[in-house]
Formats: sequence, structure tokens, C-alpha cells
Amino acid sequence: MPAQGSTDTAFEAVRDAFEEVLGEHDAAGATGAGLAVWHDGDWVVDLWGGHADAALTRPWREDTMVMPYSVTKPFAAVCALVLVDRGLLDLDAPLQTYWPEMRAATTLRQVLSHQSGHALLERPVPTETLYDWDLMCSLIAEQPPLWEPGHGCGESALLYGHLVGEVVRRVDGRSLGTFLREEVCGPHGLDFSVGVATADLPRVGDLTGFADGGTSDSVLERAVANPPGARDPAVVNSQAWRTAEIPAVNGHGTARAVAGLLVAIAEGRVLSAPLAREMVSPAVTALDYVLGEEATWGLGVGIDADGHGMGGLGGSLLWHSTEGGYVLGFVSGLVADHDRATRLDNAVRACCGLPAL
Repeated sequence: MPAQGSTDTAFEAVRDAFEEVLGEHDAAGATGAGLAVWHDGDWVVDLWGGHADAALTRPWREDTMVMPYSVTKPFAAVCALVLVDRGLLDLDAPLQTYWPEMRAATTLRQVLSHQSGHALLERPVPTETLYDWDLMCSLIAEQPPLWEPGHGCGESALLYGHLVGEVVRRVDGRSLGTFLREEVCGPHGLDFSVGVATADLPRVGDLTGFADGGTSDSVLERAVANPPGARDPAVVNSQAWRTAEIPAVNGHGTARAVAGLLVAIAEGRVLSAPLAREMVSPAVTALDYVLGEEATWGLGVGIDADGHGMGGLGGSLLWHSTEGGYVLGFVSGLVADHDRATRLDNAVRACCGLPAL
């Protein structure tokens, strides 16, 4: 399937790889995707294609926004880090300094790096709870941590954005979605939002291709399934979900906006240089109790030997390869595995003269 958009001549192989991905989406009767790559100071890939609606009648356009799940988490983290830069938040102060009702004895640094023990809610609650910010925050504040904060790590799948966002709200007065729009995305031209404006709803792409939810009693399954709905197309494609603020997962944006966050940070336009380095430096390396494998977390990003970023449920990816000097943003309407992002990343690496991962 042909892709729309532009590609630098040195990165034509990436267009070929992306068109293969679009063909797979089309064969599956699924919605499309977007891909953007920034390399050594320039945008070398900005592509999109396929359909934007589940009925496959509306084309995916340059400004089609889609939800990339946990790729939202670095956007949430940056909001708190901006306030740290301004001297309004302290990474190592007790979180109760800003949120007195918080039961866990933790810090903002531990929250940002998934060390606070807030991996899941143990009390079952309905989907509608996700749309009630105050209720969600009260439940999180009352929830005992699953481990002693600072003595383990585990990705806070659905709760991360409320943990960070409530601290931002208590200190600044604005919701995380408003702060993100006014202080980060707006000033830096990033077409990404938590809480989609009514005027932007017509350009949001549907998520398709959901498999049946898991039935295991794993920590990950329990974390993603309560409140329920995060993997239900009737929920995540609804106006109620799209306009709510669930900043662990429900940001919506274009591939270029997703990549643009780490580009803006790399160029020194969002955070001070010392704090930007701290964000992408390891805060913890340990067995992640939620993911079930060793992980290295910075302040809002995952880290490995090649760089830093975040993947999202369904296959979307935000990644800054420090080895290759590029930032990649891939957003997908088809909820599937990360094989597609890996192939696209390896296509970029090949164009940069690097071996495949």
C-alpha cells in the first residue's frame, strides 16, 4: 500500500518497510499508521497511510491523531519535570509534601521511575471510574504499595498519569492535560493531547485488531484490567474515553508529534540540560514486577544500551537512538505486537549504517 508524505533519499528503504507495514494493516482489515524519523537535526521521514476509521472509509491523513497507549507516559513525566526545573517540585521530597492524602511513603523520583509500588488497584472498580479524576486519585492515594517504595520497580500501567498529574495539579492548579497543552505541546508545535478537544475529535483514528483480553492472574493482567476497558474497542474509541484525561495511556497524536517530544528535549527546548540528562539516565535497573523481566527506567522513559523512549500496548513506539542520532515515532491504528516497530527501527538503523537489533 503506498504511503503518503516525504522521505529523504537516503531513507527510501524506510518508506519501503513502512509500506510493507501498511499492506499488513490493509490485509488485516485494520486502520493505518504513521511514522516519523528525525536524524542529525532534520526530519528525514514523515509518512502516513491507510484508513482512519474502523469502517475503512476515511483516509489516514497527515493530521490524523491516534492513541499510542504508554507512549503517553513520557509526555506526562515531562509536565512534572518542567515544574522541577522551575523550582516548584523537588524530585526527592516526600510526595505527601504535595499530596497529603497519599498513603505510600514515596517520592516524585520514585513515581516517575516506576519505583513507588503503585502498579495496580486492588479494589475492583467499573470502567466509569477512569473518567472521574478525583475518584481515581483518592483510590490511588488509599492503595497500599505492592512493595516498599524504592525497593523494586514495576510499570504503573494505568495509574502513572494520575500519580504524576495529581502532583502537577496540586502545585500548578491546572490539570495535566491543560498543562501539557499550554506549557509543552503548544509552545513546541507538538500535535499531541491528553483529553482531545471536541474540535479535534473528527481527526482521531480508530483502534482496531484487538485480540481477546488475557485471563491470567499475572500482575500485568491485573494492572491493565482494573478499571476495565483499556483494551475494549467500544471503550477506547468512544468520545468519553478520548476526551477524558487518563495520562498513563490516552494521549492522542501524530507520529511526528510523538517523535517531536524527544527531539525538543534533545535540542534543549523543554528542559534544562542537567534535568534532561537526568531524565534519560538510569534511575533503577531491576526485575520489573509487572513486566516480569529486567528493566531499566529513567524519569518517564525506558532505557537500554541504544537509547531511551517508550513503547505502547498495541505496538506504537517512541525511541531516541543515541547510537544512531535519530528519534523515531511510530503510531499504529492496528493493536498488535512490536514486531512492526522493530522492523521499522532496523530499517532506519540500516540507513544509518548500523547493525540490526
